Amino acid sequence: MLKSWKLKEIVLMSLLAVVFGIVYLLFLHIGNIWAGFIGPIAYEWIFGIWFIVSIISMYIIRKPGAAVISETIAAAIEVLLGNAVGPRLILSGVIQGLGAEAVFAATRYKRFDIWILILAGVGSSVFSFAYGYLLGGFTVFSTGYVALMLGIRILSGALLAGVGGKAVADGLLATGSLRGYAISRPKKGDARA
Repeated sequence: MLKSWKLKEIVLMSLLAVVFGIVYLLFLHIGNIWAGFIGPIAYEWIFGIWFIVSIISMYIIRKPGAAVISETIAAAIEVLLGNAVGPRLILSGVIQGLGAEAVFAATRYKRFDIWILILAGVGSSVFSFAYGYLLGGFTVFSTGYVALMLGIRILSGALLAGVGGKAVADGLLATGSLRGYAISRPKKGDARA
């Protein structure tokens, strides 16, 4: 999978994964505080932040595997930094990355407009929710509450990961630091908006 990758792409993806592994752990603490006030639905509002590195990496590098590998590395970093979930969190990272990766794969890695990035955030939301439903004990909640959790997670994935990921990557692009990466060479029909 990484055969066609340049060393600088691997380094950038790894750097982004480390940075967001730290961000992910910080947001876990924010979610814990907020959950103390409003319950488990608190995490759903910020869940999109835990998908963002897959969107950013794929949007910049535009090669198969960028979403799933970056998300997996970020999860591993979060575990190494002390997330109490432990190694099971790495599987969660793989699943979240696969949700985004599936959307990009469906376009044959040719479309990177805002709508595809939003759908990638939604893909991560749906994949992660299914995994969470199986392992997270969601069955104790009413059907309406579970549907509300899913809806909020999808919205969070679309906005925080999709729109937010595009904003972060476009901000980095504007600095000139991404010259030489696929994002700086838009193809015909590749919408920037």
